[in-house]
Amino acid sequence: MIKSMTGYGRCEDVVNGVRVVVEMKSVNHRYFEFSCRVPRAFAFVEDKLKALIQARISRGKLDAFVTIDTGDVFDTSISINHTFTKGYVAALTQLAEVYGLKDDISVSLVARNPEVFNIKNDSIDEKLVWEAVSSVAERALESLVCMREAEGKSLVKDINSRIDFIKENVEKIEKRSPETVREYREKIEQKIKELVGDIHIDEQRLLAETAIFADRIAVAEETVRLNNHMQQLRTLLCNDGPVGRKADFIVQEMNREANTTGSKSQDLQINRIVVDIKSEIEKIREQIQNIE
Repeated sequence: MIKSMTGYGRCEDVVNGVRVVVEMKSVNHRYFEFSCRVPRAFAFVEDKLKALIQARISRGKLDAFVTIDTGDVFDTSISINHTFTKGYVAALTQLAEVYGLKDDISVSLVARNPEVFNIKNDSIDEKLVWEAVSSVAERALESLVCMREAEGKSLVKDINSRIDFIKENVEKIEKRSPETVREYREKIEQKIKELVGDIHIDEQRLLAETAIFADRIAVAEETVRLNNHMQQLRTLLCNDGPVGRKADFIVQEMNREANTTGSKSQDLQINRIVVDIKSEIEKIREQIQNIE
C-alpha cells in the first residue's frame, strides 16, 4: 500500500513497572532522517528505537519523543553537579547586575536546569527497560503507519483523478492535431489563390509544403509517450513499498513531453490544452513529494 510521509502516533503504558510515553511524528523528506529525545540516563534506547522504526519506514523525517519513568524499579542516586551549578548561578547573578534585572534567583529556578543534577542509575536493567520502551514504541509506530497509509490512499485517489483529466485532454490533442494540418493546407491554398488568382496550383508542391508542416508540428510521438508515462504511474501507485522517487522521475518525464508538445504546436487550441495538462502535472508532482 502506498504511504504518505506525514503521520503521527502516540502511546503510553506501564510495562514491567516502567511507565513509558512514546510520541512520533513524521513529515516528508528526500531520505530517512531520524531524531530522538530521550532521558540522558536511557540514551542506549535511541539506536534501538531507530532500528525498530527504520524496519517499517524508509523515507521521511521522523521525530520521536520518549519519556521513561522507572519509579522504584531501580535504585537511583542524585547528586549536585557543583561545577556546573556554580558557573550557572554566577552567570545568572551577572545577568541581573549587567542588565539591571531583579535578582530573583531561587532554588526552584536553578533546579529547573537538568544539568544541575547528576542522576545515576547503577542498577538499571537495560533489557527490561528496552522491553518496556519497544512494546510502547511499536504501538505508537503502528498508529503512525496507519495514518501514513490512510493519507497515502487519499493521495493515490487524487493523483488518479488528475491522470484521468490529463488523459482526456491528451485525447483532445490527438483528435485536434490532424485538423491543424488540414486547416494549414486550406490556408495555404487560400493565400495562393489570393496571390495568383485562377492560375493552376501545383498540387505536388502544395502536398510537399503541407507534409513539411505536418512533420514539424506532429505531436503523436509525444502524446504516445505521455500516455505510456501515465500508465506507468498508475501501475506504480498500485505497488507495495516505497515508490516516491520513481514516481517523481515519471512525473518529470510527463512534464517533458507536455513541454515538447506545446513548443511544437502552432495551434492556439492545443496550446491551451497543454497549459491545462502542465497545471495538473505540477499538482501531481506536489502530491508525489509526500509519498514514501
